Amino acid sequence: MKAIWNGVVLAESDDTLVLDGNHYFPAASLKREFTTFSNHRSRSAYGEEQWLSLFVNGDLLPDAVWSYPAPSLEALKDRIAFVRGVSLSD
Repeated sequence: MKAIWNGVVLAESDDTLVLDGNHYFPAASLKREFTTFSNHRSRSAYGEEQWLSLFVNGDLLPDAVWSYPAPSLEALKDRIAFVRGVSLSD
């Protein structure tokens, strides 16, 4: 599975977890050179979500990647997911 935005592959892995319609990639698969800080925090049934924004080819997509630092579901530990607008393909 690949996550693509603005013509760039942001993450790629054969080990994604599908939960609630979202593909969760291993955090290590994320190309961090395309991420930037976000102050955004939110909460879901799985715990507090921390966000990153994307900056690719001069374009910013705010609050585009989320993770759970301390998820209530162990399977989400060290995984990231992307908002709609980031294309997923296999």
